[in-house]
Amino acid sequence: MYSLFIKEIKSFFNSLAGYIVIIVFLLVNSLFMWVFEGPLNIPDGGYSTIDTLFYIAPWVFLMLIPAVTMRSFAEEKRSGTLDLLLTRPLTASRIVSSKFLASIFLIILALLPTLIFYVSIIALGSPRGNIDHGGTWGSYAGLLMLACAYAAIGIFCSSLTDNLVISFILAAIISLFFCYGFQQMGNLFEAGQAGSIILSLGIIDHYESMSRGVIDTRDIIYFLALIGIFLLMTAANLEYKKR
Repeated sequence: MYSLFIKEIKSFFNSLAGYIVIIVFLLVNSLFMWVFEGPLNIPDGGYSTIDTLFYIAPWVFLMLIPAVTMRSFAEEKRSGTLDLLLTRPLTASRIVSSKFLASIFLIILALLPTLIFYVSIIALGSPRGNIDHGGTWGSYAGLLMLACAYAAIGIFCSSLTDNLVISFILAAIISLFFCYGFQQMGNLFEAGQAGSIILSLGIIDHYESMSRGVIDTRDIIYFLALIGIFLLMTAANLEYKKR
């Protein structure tokens, strides 16, 4: 499993994929936070917060993470190496876990440089350090869980086809539905139990909850369940192909 994890990491950085994901993620967020004029610009807003990052990042990840995960199994199928991989003494769950962890490793590498924004706001705040630390770290935790959910969805979609474009489109659509589809459906109902239940099925409801700085067990369970379901479906799909 470890060797497969290292192989996946090397494949990201042997091509331009890994570098492009990190650069694009940082560039887009930096431009909106510090360069482009408007309500998302931190200096224009006048508040010591990096909420702009946590507002934009889910949308950026919606495109970048499917671009990362689309190669997970689709490329293996297209090149014919998936059959060879399935003959190795590795369970399908270990193969899936290796690819999932490699994707998360790349996402963490993309998030780490954004701590510069956090340190900058601490330094620029008046008084110095005037920032909601709990809300910021809660938002980081929520963003990481959201990215993990996107990655699990993307890997599942990659296991369904050998076409990279189809894998990307499927992952983007399903991720968009889980993130904003349930929210739009819930908003169709007037305030009540039905609307609350539908909203709770979506990623964005739990992401925003964690962004308040309070880590609720229900939010953690939701993300772990969503990630687990898609990874289990991916493993089941691989097991089926073994037969």
